[in-house]
Amino acid sequence: MAESFEEVLSPNIYYDRHFRIEAAKILPGEYYVSSRDMMIVTVLGSCVSACIRDRESGIGGMNHFMLPHSDKNASSPLSTSARYGSYAMEVLINHLLKLGAKKKNFEAKVFGGGNVLRGFTVTNVGERNASFVLDYLKKENIPVVAKDLLDIYPRKVYFFPGTGKVLVKKLKGVHNDTIVERERQYETRLDYGKVEGEVELFT
Repeated sequence: MAESFEEVLSPNIYYDRHFRIEAAKILPGEYYVSSRDMMIVTVLGSCVSACIRDRESGIGGMNHFMLPHSDKNASSPLSTSARYGSYAMEVLINHLLKLGAKKKNFEAKVFGGGNVLRGFTVTNVGERNASFVLDYLKKENIPVVAKDLLDIYPRKVYFFPGTGKVLVKKLKGVHNDTIVERERQYETRLDYGKVEGEVELFT
């Protein structure tokens, strides 16, 4: 399968002094998977993140993605949005399995989909992202044990795969232009990208 979009294993690893733990920060289009005792962090606007872990082994990971904005056939199951969204979820699941996680033990927590992209309210970008991730997980029989979706605020998400703990901070009092601009740039890359190859769906 050709990797035609920019999902990458996050290169941003650092030591978080507040939580006193190694951490990986992921940006739009990135993901991170680990079997070690660490934390995965991201900031979400209209994008969504799925935090998936094996509840027995503690192997877990997080992605950060958005469906392409310009999709003429969004209602079609073979549309660019559906294929891209499935790909974004699949790369996370594939890497979990590569580390030894068992799909039968998967549980998910999902976040994001806020209405923070001013000027894009008509297209309901966040709502589309939130609906997609819930539908995908339902189809794949991965239980969603917690969620915090929609609303109008960006979120900072801290995920501890080893325990499954997630901390979510609503960024109500911060200037979020950086978050919005980062997602606009990411959305532009998606709109001009193409899905190549086939997407293998887990059934």
